[in-house]
Amino acid sequence: MSEAQRPLPRPTEITEGYWHAAAQGRLVVQGCRACGHRQFYPRTLCLACESDQVDWTEVCGFGSIYTFTINHRAPNAFMKARLPYAVAIVELDEGVRMMANILNASPEAIAIGKRVRVVFEKASDDVSLPQFELID
Repeated sequence: MSEAQRPLPRPTEITEGYWHAAAQGRLVVQGCRACGHRQFYPRTLCLACESDQVDWTEVCGFGSIYTFTINHRAPNAFMKARLPYAVAIVELDEGVRMMANILNASPEAIAIGKRVRVVFEKASDDVSLPQFELID
């Protein structure tokens, strides 16, 4: 029996910069050259001023858990081997929120407000997924 394959993201023209940076071990979000607003998930326009002058900007990769859930049912065969696993909304120190898994932590250790740092999980030769770990 073959090992279950993880479903992988399919970069688009709008998201390819994000996935390229992640493959290099860098976490980026969009930053607006017109007003300075930062945003995630990627869009063609700035949410604050509607400018199309959005670029990728590297962020520190540290933040806090804004909210989370512990999954006890897997959406696919790959994630079944990881049960239970945590999915969190992380508020980065730069103010942007993003969703990712919390790795290497028991469900009991995860809590709103806990500090986290980004780690990159190599999912294939071309794709690394930004995930987070608790900071002790």
